[in-house]
Amino acid sequence: MFKKVLVAEDLDSISIGIIQVLEDLNIPVIDHVKYCDDALLKIKKGMTENSPYDLLISDLSFKSDHRKTKLSSGEELIGAVNKVQPSIKKIIFSIEDKSYRIKSLFDDLKINAYVTKGRNSIDELKTAIEKTFRNEEKIVSSDLSLIFNDKALIEIESYDISILNLLAKGYTLENISNEFKVISITPNGTSSIEKRINKLKIYFKANNNVHLIAIAKDFGLI
Repeated sequence: MFKKVLVAEDLDSISIGIIQVLEDLNIPVIDHVKYCDDALLKIKKGMTENSPYDLLISDLSFKSDHRKTKLSSGEELIGAVNKVQPSIKKIIFSIEDKSYRIKSLFDDLKINAYVTKGRNSIDELKTAIEKTFRNEEKIVSSDLSLIFNDKALIEIESYDISILNLLAKGYTLENISNEFKVISITPNGTSSIEKRINKLKIYFKANNNVHLIAIAKDFGLI
């Protein structure tokens, strides 16, 4: 089992439960921080002292307060940690349940497991920790079991996200085309963009652009 684990969680009520799970697993060194900046500092210190952490468990959302911080979210923390210690195992424990956002954490930030906070989340977290230690891949809690089988999410590209973001801002086809030309995104013709929007409507069974934007927000695409 893991020997040294760092927990980044700003709510004491949640961190107590996480620490209890780690203690039940007989993990000898368990550290807890409430700020992403502090988590990164501990990771760096562990590497410097040749005593690195084996596992990082982090929330995604951290409430801001009087303290100024450079890292304000779990995504930013994981991104920074990957530059310092890319080999560290990473588990996200969060209330966030948007499919695309979760999938991007696996694809872009190379997390090992994702557990949503809920009624059975403590047991799910314990299972995720054990599976992560066994080097299993793409571990998710039971309520997210179909996330990697969703064809629509698999085929969504950054190009689609750019279109959806601009649609959500009220851009017309011509506006989007002009914006894409300015930032060198291709294809940038109005006909190509319109075809892509229609394809997205079919993917998500959206009746119109407003419905498409609403669905995209539900999935965490925008």
